[in-house]
Amino acid sequence: MAMSPEDENPVKAFGWAARDSSGHLSPFKFSRRATGEKDVTFKVLYCGICHSDLHNVKNEWGITSYPIVPGHEIVGVVTEVGTKVTKFKVGDKVGVGCMVGSCHSCANCKEDLENYCPEMILTYGVKYYDGTTTYGGYSDIMISDEHFVIKIPNNLPLDGGAPLLCAGITVYSPLKYYGLDKVGMHLGVVGLGGLGHMAVKFAKAMGLKVTVISTSPNKKKEAMDHLGADAFLVSRNTEEMELAVGTMDGIIDTVSAVHALLPLIGLLKTNGKLVMVGAPEKPLELLAFPLLMGRKMVGGSGIGGMKETQEMIDFAAKHNIVADIEVIPMDYVNTAMERLLKADVKYRFVIDIANSLKPF
Repeated sequence: MAMSPEDENPVKAFGWAARDSSGHLSPFKFSRRATGEKDVTFKVLYCGICHSDLHNVKNEWGITSYPIVPGHEIVGVVTEVGTKVTKFKVGDKVGVGCMVGSCHSCANCKEDLENYCPEMILTYGVKYYDGTTTYGGYSDIMISDEHFVIKIPNNLPLDGGAPLLCAGITVYSPLKYYGLDKVGMHLGVVGLGGLGHMAVKFAKAMGLKVTVISTSPNKKKEAMDHLGADAFLVSRNTEEMELAVGTMDGIIDTVSAVHALLPLIGLLKTNGKLVMVGAPEKPLELLAFPLLMGRKMVGGSGIGGMKETQEMIDFAAKHNIVADIEVIPMDYVNTAMERLLKADVKYRFVIDIANSLKPF
């Protein structure tokens, strides 16, 4: 007979979990493993709400096993370290993002690309090495192997810094890998949500000219006046789009809904790159001919390895980059999920775990 989540491990823990595909979250007692020799245990202070949390609690990807404690934008303060931990000490500010394990021996792991390891272990909702379930950051404590823990610089606010562990690295990594980080380049950013607003901030800090591409004309003021974008295109405005044809070195496409790629490919210069970081559920139409006529590329990117994630956090701290957030109490989480479904947030919900998660 399977052990209950509360008895699976020795350390008592408490959080909020979804029990079925309604996605409704409620208080949940479970347990975490004791601090191993290479583990870091920390008190969770804040946890961001990612769109993938919403997909997972509702089992929209068909891979969820319940009960599930979501959350992979987790920050807090170290309370205990294992005897062989070398990078962290009690009192350090730390974070854990989308993964807590990998094989450490495959070609990807050897290249600091743990995020592409075939045996990568997600922060929540899967089985850990020891066969127990991983639980995320909508909880009071977190434990992770030190390899998957990020050091948060003292000058980076923890609440606004939490979403960088997913949304931040998701846009930073493709900017670096695809060479779209050179001063003076022209970057398009499609969609101005949790990912899009981070792409604008990182690209501007790298010295790029940034054009936001959106279906919503009412986002123009926000994009330019608040986030510092240089230009704004309404993707449904054919005239605007035609004037911008062939002007961009690259485009980061953050949209998760089905949308037309052809107009975006048209915006690229010769050798331009359209990089997908959103994941529409249905196939998109991609014609070969527009790629051939300009040696253009359509690529993808998913989060980043641990070395690059630390690099991204340090870059963010240096350039004062944080997410635009709405801090919420734990018991508001179900309302927040409903609002997230309607894109009613600028631009990321962050749960104030420390001050609002109450044991029952």
